[in-house]
Amino acid sequence: MKKTYRIKKNEEFQQVFQHGQSFANRQLVLYYLKKSDQEHFRIGLSVSKKIGSAVVRNQIKRYLRQAFHELEGEIVSHYDFVIIARKPTHQMGFNDIKSSLTHVLSRSKLLNRNKRS
Repeated sequence: MKKTYRIKKNEEFQQVFQHGQSFANRQLVLYYLKKSDQEHFRIGLSVSKKIGSAVVRNQIKRYLRQAFHELEGEIVSHYDFVIIARKPTHQMGFNDIKSSLTHVLSRSKLLNRNKRS
């Protein structure tokens, strides 16, 4: 995922937390904030030390980035997303994390699904 698609600064994280909306399931918490001046979405990832070692935390972040990459064409543009991983994610594989992310995004109406029959 390109660097322009990432949120890195604390001020940007705080802006999404304070002014955005949120939705959660057992594995992930999604905060999102509409940014009309952006041409694409950006993501910020937060994985607590309570979840596991650095290896586990980095693996979860890699899985989340890859899931966003695979869903890139379906995600609504002009938004900043902050994803917070919860404790159950340390036992999940890539497909489980991707389906959990898809669930959170679709429930928040931030996923454009082309329904083909």
